Amino acid sequence: MKGFNQQTLIKEETKAVMLFIWLFYIILTLYDLFYYYLLPLNTGGSIGLPKGGLGWGYYLAIIGLLPLALYLIRTKRPFQVKYLFFAGFLLIDFSNSMLIYFGESKEFQSGSAVELLFIIFSPIFVNKRYFWIVTGGMIAKYLLAGLLLSSQKVMVPIVLMAIFSSVSYVLLNRFYSYIHSLTHVFQELRQTEKLAAVGQMASAVGHEVRNPLAALRGFTQLQMEKHPEDQDRYKIMIEEIDRINLIADDLMILSKPRLPMFKRVELNAVINYVISIIHEQAANQNIRLETENLEAVPKIQCDENMLKQAFINLVKNAMESMTEGGTILISAKMAEGDQVLISIKDEGCGIDAENMERVVDPFYTTKPDGTGLGLMVTKQIVDEHKAGITFESEKGKGTIVNLTIPIEQPTQ
Repeated sequence: MKGFNQQTLIKEETKAVMLFIWLFYIILTLYDLFYYYLLPLNTGGSIGLPKGGLGWGYYLAIIGLLPLALYLIRTKRPFQVKYLFFAGFLLIDFSNSMLIYFGESKEFQSGSAVELLFIIFSPIFVNKRYFWIVTGGMIAKYLLAGLLLSSQKVMVPIVLMAIFSSVSYVLLNRFYSYIHSLTHVFQELRQTEKLAAVGQMASAVGHEVRNPLAALRGFTQLQMEKHPEDQDRYKIMIEEIDRINLIADDLMILSKPRLPMFKRVELNAVINYVISIIHEQAANQNIRLETENLEAVPKIQCDENMLKQAFINLVKNAMESMTEGGTILISAKMAEGDQVLISIKDEGCGIDAENMERVVDPFYTTKPDGTGLGLMVTKQIVDEHKAGITFESEKGKGTIVNLTIPIEQPTQ
């Protein structure tokens, strides 16, 4: 997809550049033909190119920009063509003006319609850096010419440049706004398509999982009756089977999630339950699970099973990032607005800055065997609790996941 987008950008830039090149040479030719040959016929002025300048070498130098531009286009570098033409024209035109007027007594008269083309056409490239380079370069050219030639006539083109630049800047911002809106709509459509695919897959998986779960729960209950000394462990197994069944129910109706069943819950009890489920797996990976300040926070209103699922997903993600072991710290404290802030800090590989905003997207994963659904489900649970989730990470040093959950759920 990234390669496809790059090819599309190159194609669109090439179209814009080719149009610009045609307009550049057509306007330059027509303007100079009118200014140096047709206009003097009516005004009685001197016909032909001004003396002392580059003469026809001026046009040969500008035509020399064309082969370089075509080479850049053929080598898939059309983004550099607009800078080539601007820098080349600016240098050639300024040199020509200095040869004509520097050290001479005649009044400075310079300028071309293509200068306005650079400014007016710049929004088509949708590039603010290029716009500011063109605007700043044109104004700087006339300011420098005014200083070197001690001419105040440069103020007229400077004012004109400022006026046309203001109009172009408005157009450029409108283009940016329009493209941003289209991109946002496209991303929403892609997200909708992903969620639809998740719903179809979830429905099939949920249906197939239910029957084995029923048999597994029955056999576990029989084993609990046969071995009462391990009742606590079997009880946890049955609770986990029931929780898997609830997840299967959620998968069946992913597009229409079940309503959370809110009740007052001890956050400490939820975290300890999660730790009891994951403790053995963590020990096998040489990972320590530690808690801090959980007893100091009040009960929160939540769906206990859904919150357990969210914490399990987050802690397992943290464990998977810690291939060499370490410590996972789960801490809690009161936050502003009657909220509880729960932080899960690991010592894993961290998340790249460019991937930070994508971690909760459906199917997005950096793990070779990952599905990309864990954090998506977690984000959905967080949203249903009117909570917030943020990520702080530094590559190679670990990640902190911050969950902000309101103590009281807002009334509908």
